Amino acid sequence: MAKNKTYGKTVLITRFSALGDVVISVPVVYSVCRANPDVHFVFVTRPWPAETMIQRPDNLSVEGVNLKEYEGLLGMRRLASELRKKYAVTHMADLHSVMRTWVIGFFMRLHGVKVARIDKGRKEKRALVKGKIHHQLTTSHDRYEQVFRSLGFEWEESFSGFAPITHSQLVPDKQEGERWVAVAPFSQHRGKEYPLHLIEKVVESLTQIEGVTVMFFGGGDKEKKALRPLVKKYEHTVSVAEIKHNFADEIALMQKCDVMLSMDSANMHIASVANLPVVSVWGATHPHCGFMGWKQDEANAVQLDLPCRPCSVFGQKPCRLGDYRCLNDIDPETIVNKIKKVIYG
Repeated sequence: MAKNKTYGKTVLITRFSALGDVVISVPVVYSVCRANPDVHFVFVTRPWPAETMIQRPDNLSVEGVNLKEYEGLLGMRRLASELRKKYAVTHMADLHSVMRTWVIGFFMRLHGVKVARIDKGRKEKRALVKGKIHHQLTTSHDRYEQVFRSLGFEWEESFSGFAPITHSQLVPDKQEGERWVAVAPFSQHRGKEYPLHLIEKVVESLTQIEGVTVMFFGGGDKEKKALRPLVKKYEHTVSVAEIKHNFADEIALMQKCDVMLSMDSANMHIASVANLPVVSVWGATHPHCGFMGWKQDEANAVQLDLPCRPCSVFGQKPCRLGDYRCLNDIDPETIVNKIKKVIYG
């Protein structure tokens, strides 16, 4: 394990949530680790996102922390103390910048640890959703880079996606001429979720194309139940949500797919590090906020040019017009055509 080796410096990296934000950090974190093999990097997050950090560099340790065991100010103080002593922390890269990580950073500084914190650009993002500006903001990927550079670490991006995962019981053999379309129709917030009855129209069109198989991605009982009628109704569809698997299995399957249809959600980011092209659907949110998938082509983004968009950075705000026209008015055939273009050129 990396922590058993003697290092001159140890960089504590904090990003507790959300899943997509942790995955966005992978190209940056892996690249800086590989460029600095004599430095120990320790990524601290929640247990579930920690599982996405596969194939990691030898000098990267990952701690999945149950934050319920470290509640309140005293809990964060104890966590900071435990991490600092366990890893002899010399630097801290705060990729989250929330109250918990501020507190950890405060106690780290008291012990001489150099701390750098992400600039989330909150003021710019507020201006964007209020319609005061209309341009691309700094991406999350670039904001993460800036944190490490401010700590004195310079490097060129060397991460090119996860290497092919060849041993996974989840992934069946793919026949010549087959096309696998991954469909991830869910999101944490209503403002980012294309309605399921319209997703069904997309699936209906795709399953009429010879050689195409649709693979649904989702998790949790609610999503499993929502997908079951579609799998029952349409041939050449599979619900991956019904099959027990881990993130490595999921990434292995994505690597065999030809394209993914995803919302502005974690699946878009997981597909990105699996080197899978994504046709992404944007409603209340917008790629200009900086959350487009790593190395994804914005030409594959499906969105409507409406004066009310974007109305939210994260999609959690209710539609002020009450009808979510930014999603409901997207023609399913527009999405199908984007998918066909990725598959067939």
